[in-house]
Amino acid sequence: MGAFLEKPNTEKHNETGEGNGLRYGVSSMQGWRCEMEDAHFARTNLGEDLSDWSYFAVFDGHAGFKVSEHCAKHLLEAIILSDEFKSSDVVKAIHSGFLNLDSKMRDIPELASGSNKSGTTAVCAFISNENIYIANCGDSRAVLCRNGVPIFSTQDHKPILPGEKERIVNAGGSVMVQRVNGSLAVSRALGDYDYKKDTELGQCEQLVSPEPEIFCKERDPQDYFLVLACDGVWDVMSNEAVCSYITNRLRITDDLVLICNQVIDTCLHKGSRDNMSIILILFPGAPQKSPEAIQAEEELERNIRKTIKEFTEDSEAVYDVSTLMRMLNSSNINWPAGGGMESKYKLITEVFKEFCPDLAETDLEL
Repeated sequence: MGAFLEKPNTEKHNETGEGNGLRYGVSSMQGWRCEMEDAHFARTNLGEDLSDWSYFAVFDGHAGFKVSEHCAKHLLEAIILSDEFKSSDVVKAIHSGFLNLDSKMRDIPELASGSNKSGTTAVCAFISNENIYIANCGDSRAVLCRNGVPIFSTQDHKPILPGEKERIVNAGGSVMVQRVNGSLAVSRALGDYDYKKDTELGQCEQLVSPEPEIFCKERDPQDYFLVLACDGVWDVMSNEAVCSYITNRLRITDDLVLICNQVIDTCLHKGSRDNMSIILILFPGAPQKSPEAIQAEEELERNIRKTIKEFTEDSEAVYDVSTLMRMLNSSNINWPAGGGMESKYKLITEVFKEFCPDLAETDLEL
């Protein structure tokens, strides 16, 4: 879990699609981690009587990818095939789907034997014409942006939260260095059966609980988008910053995959060392491309180029990208809302290489 590469793997896995009046984009990247443990699922038509329903989910695995991949493949069916879903009780269906899947996964040979000790967080959303049902288990997060600002987000399940800590202590465990028994950084997850061994306790009373928190929000014409992402994103960007940055990008491009890629690249340059996955689900009320915003973006990039040229003309002042970034950070450039200077890292390094090819040749690591 703690091992890192010498250089980040920035290859992206992308998906895009549309249906039911929604558009979505997906981006995931291994980053600095030695292994990609994230998984995801996205579908806008659930078929038959659920053709107007959509489902999206992000899974952030740890100690391996077995559980995250399995959940990405099977959580949807565990929910929609439940008796509760058939009786139209979506909240109870999601709850039972999580718990039933967690119970059934114990029978997977590698998990049953203990040779695989992996687990995963999960955040998912069911979207109908009227409502958005959001469920969270762990520290991946969903954020709903309405009229440009976050109006709802899930709570990260961390061991230091009073209710979570109380359950952990009651189950005979402890919270040390903000981790369950000094080891696991999340207090709720699917899998992680080493933390679910007490046969005298209920399924949701264990050191680590598979129980999701579930929310239902009515859709609103001013809904812009819903973001589902793992903590590799949220560790370095706030809810407000992500909403501001995506809103800013939507006024410049309608390419949702490009926007998702820009978000996780920005997070990488803001210092995220984790795997990163994001699903951006766009509602009909989202901003559209604006000639004024595109013109402002072009002016910003001209200003960045002009400023770098001025800085690099003094060769003693700028001798590597890090120095240039510090100088740019203290300049009066009006960086993209939410994304900041890091969202223009690619352009900055390209211009630096153009003006100072000898310095840039050995300095550009990302």
